[in-house]
Amino acid sequence: MTNRIKPILLVEDDQVDVMTVKRSLKQLHVLNPLVVTHNGEEALEYLNAEDLDLPCFILLDINMPKMNGLEFLKTIKKQIGLHDIPVIMLTSSLEQQDIDRSFELEISGYILKPVEYDQFVESIGILNAYWTIAEKSP
Repeated sequence: MTNRIKPILLVEDDQVDVMTVKRSLKQLHVLNPLVVTHNGEEALEYLNAEDLDLPCFILLDINMPKMNGLEFLKTIKKQIGLHDIPVIMLTSSLEQQDIDRSFELEISGYILKPVEYDQFVESIGILNAYWTIAEKSP
C-alpha cells in the first residue's frame, strides 16, 4: 500500500452529473483525486490496470451505455482485490428491482439524483468523511 491519497472513482455517462460531483468535491476541499469513467467497461479497464492505486470508493450510475452499473457491480464483486471496494450508487433509478439488486450485490449506499445541490454536497461530504476514516482504521 502506498502513502498517496487514494482516488475516488466516478462511473457516470452524464457530463452534467460529472460536473456536479467535481464541483461538490471542490467545495468540500476533498483532496482525493477524482477519476471519471463513462461506463462499466471503461471502469473495469481502469481498475484492472497495472500499478494502480485502487479507489477509496466508487460512485456508480446504473443507467449507462455498453455496460450498466449493475453489470459492472456484479463483475467487480467476483474479482479478488476489487470486491471489497465500497460502491455507492448515484442514480436516478427509482425502480425497486434496481434498488433490490444493488443491495443484493452489496453496495454501501444508494443516492438518488437529481437531489438539491446542497443536499448532494452534504451526502458527498458524509461519504468522503466515512470512507476516509474507514481507510485509516486498523
